[in-house]
Amino acid sequence: MCGIVGCVGAADVSRVLLSGLGKLEYRGYDSAGIAVVCDGAVDIRKSSGRLARLLAACERDGYPQGGAGIGHTRWATHGAPTDANSHPHASGDGRFAVVHNGIIENWAELRRELEAEGCRFESETDTEVIAHLVERAYEGDLLKAVMKAALRLRGSYAAAVVCADEPGRIVAVREASPLIVGIGAGENYFASDVTALVERTRSCLYLDDGEFADIRPDSVSVFDAAGRERAKEVVRVRWDVRAAEKGGYRHFMLKEIMEQPGAVEATIAPRIAAGRVCFDDEGLDDGAFCGVTRVVIAACGSSYYAGQGVRSAFERLTGVPTSVELASELRYGSTLVNASTLVIAVSQSGETADTVAALRECVCRGARTLAVVNVAGSTVARLADHAVHTWAGPEVAVATTKGYTTQLSVLYLIAVRMARALRCIGTQEEARLVRQIAALPRAIQQAIDLNPCVSELAVRYKSCPSLLFMGRGVDWAVALEGALKMKEISYIHAEAYAAGELKHGTIALVEEGQPVIALCCDERLAAKVAGNILEVKARGANVLAVACLDNQDVVALADDLLLIPPVPPMLSAAVSVVPLQLLAYHVARERGCDIDKPRNLAKSVTVE
Repeated sequence: MCGIVGCVGAADVSRVLLSGLGKLEYRGYDSAGIAVVCDGAVDIRKSSGRLARLLAACERDGYPQGGAGIGHTRWATHGAPTDANSHPHASGDGRFAVVHNGIIENWAELRRELEAEGCRFESETDTEVIAHLVERAYEGDLLKAVMKAALRLRGSYAAAVVCADEPGRIVAVREASPLIVGIGAGENYFASDVTALVERTRSCLYLDDGEFADIRPDSVSVFDAAGRERAKEVVRVRWDVRAAEKGGYRHFMLKEIMEQPGAVEATIAPRIAAGRVCFDDEGLDDGAFCGVTRVVIAACGSSYYAGQGVRSAFERLTGVPTSVELASELRYGSTLVNASTLVIAVSQSGETADTVAALRECVCRGARTLAVVNVAGSTVARLADHAVHTWAGPEVAVATTKGYTTQLSVLYLIAVRMARALRCIGTQEEARLVRQIAALPRAIQQAIDLNPCVSELAVRYKSCPSLLFMGRGVDWAVALEGALKMKEISYIHAEAYAAGELKHGTIALVEEGQPVIALCCDERLAAKVAGNILEVKARGANVLAVACLDNQDVVALADDLLLIPPVPPMLSAAVSVVPLQLLAYHVARERGCDIDKPRNLAKSVTVE
C-alpha cells in the first residue's frame, strides 16, 4: 500500500517520478504528488484522486524542473484523501519536503510537542511531523538532520527527504517498510517497489531496517543509525520490463491468469534434475530438514490459502504435523515454535508487515525458517535461514493469480525435498511425484482452454447478491481462494465453507435460486460432494460445479460446469483455482469494476 519514488541527476526528474508512480498504481492509492528541488526552492504538486489528475495539472501548468525529486501515491490512513493530506508534505519554512510509507505510531505526541513550539500543520497526516522534525534538526547537512529526526520516530516507515539548500541530494531511511535504491549512470533512484525502477535500471540495493541512504547523482552511500557506512550488495533484477506491461490484454489480471502456465514452468523447471528435486542454489540440503518435528506455514491472504492448499501434501509425504497460521495471529499468539519447528513464511512481495513480524518472532524463538517469496532481496527473504523464490515475474493486478499458483508449486517441491531428507520416500516415488509436478503447467493451460464459455457464465452470476463456495479437503482450500477472488474484484459477498459442515448451520442460507459453487476435483471425495450437491439442490440452489472431465456423476448433477483435466488430488489446488480466477474476472468485468485496482485494497500490505 502506498508507493514512493525518487530520482536525482536525471534531466527530466519530474517525468521520471510520474512514470515511476504510474508503475506503482497497482499498490492501491487515493492521491498522488511530487516535489522537485529547483532554483533554491521545493516545487510541490499534489492532488487527491488518480494519478491522471496530477498528470493533467502538470501538462496544464508545466512540469517542475530540477535535479532531484520525490513522489508518492497515498492510501489514506491518517486523514481523508484530500489535496491537503496528499504527499509530499513540507516543513513550515518550505525548504524540506518528505514522502513516507508506513505509520508513525507516536505522531500525535510529536504533533502536540511541535505545535507547542509554534509549528503550524497543514494536514491531518502522521507524515507531516517528519518534515517539521527535519527542519528543526537541520544544521547544514541533510543526512545528519534526517538521522536526528528518525531518533524521535516510532513505527514503520520508508521515508525520503529533499532540501532546497542541497539540490542534488536525497536522503532516505527505512524502518519496517520496504525501500530499494536503484543504481544508474549519472543518476540514481529509490522506490518502494522494484517495478518503479526497471525502466531506468536493473541494478538495485535493498536497505535494511535502521539504514539511511544518501543518494546523489554519482554516488549512493548507506549508513546505519550510528553513522557508520555500510557495504551493500547490488542485486540484478532478472525480469524483463515488458512483463509489467499489459501486452494487449484489457487488464493485468487477465494477462497474469494467462501467464500462469509459463510462470509455473519457470518456477518448477530449475528445481528439477534427473527425476529429483534440487534446491542447491538455495542451500536446502538434508540438514535443513533433518530433526524437524513440526512445520508451520505462516502467511496472509491468498498466501495463507496457498498454505492451506499444500498442508495435506506436507503431512502425507513427510509424516510431520503441519499447521497453517495467519501471520497476523501468529505474531501475537501462543503457537508453540522451537528449534525443531520449520517455519515457512510465504509472501508474494516479501514485505507483508504481519508476515515479517511473525517471522521475526519465530526467529527469536529459535525456529528454523524458510521464506517463499517472489522478490529477491525482500525483508522476508533476508530474515529467513533460506529463501526460495517463485519466478513469477512482476504481478501488477492487486488480486493475485500467478503469485498464488507459483507459491503452491514451490511448496509442493519443498514437501517432496523434505520427504526425501526424512527418508519418507524412495527414488522411484520421488521421480513419480516430480513427473506429476512437472505436468502442472500443461494442466493449468488445459484448465484455461477447457472453459471458453466462462464469460457467458459470468453474465448469469453478475447480479447475485451472494455466492456460496464449498469443497472438501484440498477443494475446501481452493474454495477459500475462489471466494476471496470473487470478493476482491467483483464486490459480491462470497463465503467458502467445508462441505462436510453444510448441515452445521450454513444450509440455513440455501434457498430457491441461491448459487452454490461446488468444487469436486478429488475423486476420493467425489461421492461425498455429490451428496452435498443433492442437499443444496433439494432446497432450490443452482449449482456451478468445478470438476474433472471424467467425473460423470458430478457433471450430471450440476446446473453449470467449469472443467479441469484429471490431476492428482494432492496437487489439484494449482489447477482447480484457475477457472475460479477466470469466473471472478469476468463477473467483475460484467459489473464494470476496477479489476486491477479494486477499492480499498493494496497489493502489498506493509502496515499492520
